[in-house]
Amino acid sequence: MENHPAPNRRTLLKGAAAAALASTLPTTLTTGPAAASPAVSARRAAARLTLPSGIQTGDVTSHSAVLWSRASGEGRLQAVLHALDADGDRVRSRGRRRGHGAGRDGEPIRLRGPWATADTDFTARIQARGLPSGTAFDLELSFEDEHGRRSELGTGRFSTAPGRRSDGAQSFVWTADTAGQGYGINPDVGGMFGYETMRSFDPDFFLHAGDTVYADGPIAETMTEPDGTLWRNVVTDEVAKVAETLREFRGRHSYNLMDANVRAMYAQVPVIATWDDHETTNNWWAGEVLTDERYTVRDVDTLAARGRRAWQEYQPIADHRAMSRGSGLEPARIYRRIERGPQLDVFVLDMRTHKGENTDGMEPHATALLGEEQLEWLLRGLRTSKATWKVILADLPLGIIVPDGKGQESISNADHGQPLGRELELARLLSGIKRQGSRNVVFLTGDVHYCAAHHYSPERARFTDFHPFWEFVAGPINAGSFGPNEMDHTFGPHVDFQKAGPAMGSPRDGAGQFFGRVQVAPGGEEFTVELIDANGQVQYTRTLTPER
Repeated sequence: MENHPAPNRRTLLKGAAAAALASTLPTTLTTGPAAASPAVSARRAAARLTLPSGIQTGDVTSHSAVLWSRASGEGRLQAVLHALDADGDRVRSRGRRRGHGAGRDGEPIRLRGPWATADTDFTARIQARGLPSGTAFDLELSFEDEHGRRSELGTGRFSTAPGRRSDGAQSFVWTADTAGQGYGINPDVGGMFGYETMRSFDPDFFLHAGDTVYADGPIAETMTEPDGTLWRNVVTDEVAKVAETLREFRGRHSYNLMDANVRAMYAQVPVIATWDDHETTNNWWAGEVLTDERYTVRDVDTLAARGRRAWQEYQPIADHRAMSRGSGLEPARIYRRIERGPQLDVFVLDMRTHKGENTDGMEPHATALLGEEQLEWLLRGLRTSKATWKVILADLPLGIIVPDGKGQESISNADHGQPLGRELELARLLSGIKRQGSRNVVFLTGDVHYCAAHHYSPERARFTDFHPFWEFVAGPINAGSFGPNEMDHTFGPHVDFQKAGPAMGSPRDGAGQFFGRVQVAPGGEEFTVELIDANGQVQYTRTLTPER
């Protein structure tokens, strides 16, 4: 196990506190005429749109990126991209303009997106296409109102993935579980400082493995931690109760974006996210009727539709129905493939939309998890992928047992025998990967609020028709800690490492909060995984080499 130099804990908190203060100040604004009186200038400033949730980029590939922001009122999203050279300086213009897809000649790329209206909670995104690969960009996002006035200016930076002729070296981080168990934005500890720690490692992108918000977890002004310490939260009306209305679901997402650490990271690190249960309610499945007395809306399908809409409005996710600039409100699906150059493809799964009821998992027939269409899509994508490494981002672990009352929330059924129930779908996936000869498949996941490294092998398994593979688990990032859980041995897992914080432990000291970091070496010759706590201390390292 090796340790990388980590940011000093005191420095992190000091920086987070400074960032929190800075977030209360306006960013760069367009200015009015110099001759305007103070009163006129004040009125103009008051009328100017702001960006209350910052900016994001997401689903960045070698030639495309999604650009996202949210306005304080109606306005049309505008983007300006400035290509940077190897020293991080803007490329100087050569006096010619190439339009959409430009960048290397020094002319900025200017894009006009859709109108942000109340129908999308004033969020909007642009699908920027035709970008040069392996290129860093300075990004400027703003909104223009109906009078042509420019809003507050949001600035950030991102890089497109390596091109076909590149060596493909890159790094990324992943985690799950943000603002759960009542732990919200606490100014006493510097807010959600785990995000600042992740940003400090300068990743090329960030995978969020689900539970991006906790719509079912009210956040109170104060709560008592297990050791008796008082935890203090920033609170809004929307997070004070379980989310039922579309406004309350939206409020969960905008709440997390109030945190300065989250906003700083999202402005500089592209996001690739999936969802899990807490974006709606705990351990839900389609058709469920809640008995939880906190809810007046008991129909889970209604809640899930609202939760999904809010999630998609607030995520910088590519629209796979119409890959055009400024396309529609909602993508057709959450599962998708993000091509990251010659050495890496990321396959994002949706293990919630098609998931069946939480039974004991002992059915002799396959029960729903991915669904037939998604399963075929995944196998086809893995088969056609030419990338050295194929990363599968899963919102549920494969072999960890997660009980739900008398049933199982997990894929595993705690039986340890031949596959049954949901395990049959997983068995079909794993055997399909083997039959079609897909190599170097790695699963990354979260959900269980501790970190772990699992190696699966047919030599230890009851079901043996698969190639050995690795699964790495990370999280939470600002939520209660618990675990570790027992493993189901159907697919022969070996726990190479696991670490958990105290049961229902607080995020306060960062020691029980975890994320993972992956470094893909030039040529894809190494795939190094680190599990790291929120203070930046590396807990575990494993380097994989590719099968050819």
